Amino acid sequence: MSRKQKKVVEIRTSPHLKKAISVEQIMRNVVYALLPVCGWSVYQFGLSALVLILVTILSCVLTESLFCRLSGRPNSVGDFSVIITGMLLALTLPPGFPLWMAAVAGFMAIGLGKALFGGLGYNVMNPALVGRAFVQAAFPVAITTWTPGFTEGRFLEFIPSSLALPFMSPVDTADWVKSHAVDGFTGATPLALQKFEHVTTSTMDLLTGSVSGSAGEASALLIFVCGLYLAFRKMMDWRIPAAVFLGAALISGPLHLMNPEIYPSPLFVILSGGLMLGAMFMATDMVISPMTPRGVWLYGIVIGVLTVIIRQFGGLTEGVMYAILVANALSPLIASVTQPRIYGATKKGAES
Repeated sequence: MSRKQKKVVEIRTSPHLKKAISVEQIMRNVVYALLPVCGWSVYQFGLSALVLILVTILSCVLTESLFCRLSGRPNSVGDFSVIITGMLLALTLPPGFPLWMAAVAGFMAIGLGKALFGGLGYNVMNPALVGRAFVQAAFPVAITTWTPGFTEGRFLEFIPSSLALPFMSPVDTADWVKSHAVDGFTGATPLALQKFEHVTTSTMDLLTGSVSGSAGEASALLIFVCGLYLAFRKMMDWRIPAAVFLGAALISGPLHLMNPEIYPSPLFVILSGGLMLGAMFMATDMVISPMTPRGVWLYGIVIGVLTVIIRQFGGLTEGVMYAILVANALSPLIASVTQPRIYGATKKGAES
């Protein structure tokens, strides 16, 4: 028997290594995909958005380094995952969010959402959303204060609330908004306008980002294109965002048909708020999403359905953050109940 004929096929349990891509390479590409979203945020909101992003990244990096030193583990800042957490966290915050509160959010994101569980690969929830959830509970007014974009002089001055001193309440931005002659600005997001006043924002404004909202949730089209980059590079499971959109459409569609005056269309639901950013860059977290084929679809549909339920029937206008966190908690259960049938095995009782 020749040497070539001695090769055998080994059958091993999944996951299988299909391509030699390191964690650093994947994370670096996620950073590349997020850079245009961050760039658009800076273009829209100016200096405050730029410094907000830098502060959350720096806060996350310092916290990661601190916990690595305290735990005696090698410093893992070089794997880029902490950079992604800082970028995503900033993109979920209002552009005029006080910088010291953003630093607190970064500390909690890494400390409570990642280091507490042992670091990258062991976290049970998305760290950026953990940090966001903490400041939502701690600073409810600041995190729901929105400011207009594309103001004159945005690259030369801060939004006044950005520079609030630590443990001090941020200044009211109403006078600042009036001084920039932003006519008709109400401070309400498209979700708030739809929920409380039944006013629907145009699809074009949602696609291009000419709306109020968090620093990185404005342009749905740009976020979608950046997510496609990761899917094309096979560094993101496209089925998860597809399932999120499907789940949102499955529940928002019938509601819209029953009463279009109260319930928005599925297209508005998908393009508004943070659903696009959450579906593309947070729900697809490889650590906390299930790996089974059926589990991936179920996981995404749960996020989409919960988002619509919270938005339409809850006290909040936005529900993506809590929907993803709940799905993160359910992920192990979803994975266990959607395990594929073992090759060669039969269903229970089928042999009788």
